[in-house]
Amino acid sequence: MTPQFIGRILESRVFFIVSRIVLVSMFLGAGLDKLLHFQGTVAEMALHGLMPPGAFAVAAVATLLIASALIILNVAAWLGFGALGIFVALTIPIAHPFWSFQGDEGLLHFHVAAEHISLIGGLMAGAILCHLQAQGIGSAVARPGL
Repeated sequence: MTPQFIGRILESRVFFIVSRIVLVSMFLGAGLDKLLHFQGTVAEMALHGLMPPGAFAVAAVATLLIASALIILNVAAWLGFGALGIFVALTIPIAHPFWSFQGDEGLLHFHVAAEHISLIGGLMAGAILCHLQAQGIGSAVARPGL
């Protein structure tokens, strides 16, 4: 059984908002960095063979920033979570194809891919929670913030 004070924290609106900000902070930071260093982003897309690299750079920046905003604002959060989940899944074969490397380099890419898969699980859990909250299921809806 969860201690009462922990339950109040977990059910608070403030904690729900902070959890979404923390979850997407990496994506928000990456999107801002890619936007501020756009030529480097274009070069990164070309390095991975994505053509035309400018279009893929725009798509990456837009996905990272818009999806993060949807999640933080909890407006069509399911769409934001889905977009980031697909984005992360696509980075595995594009940027971390561990099966095509040998030795330590392959192991490093495997570990990054495994971390990405875990992150996708967190995004899935966030989507479920936002869906339940939107449906009025669970006490995060009924209870005022701290």
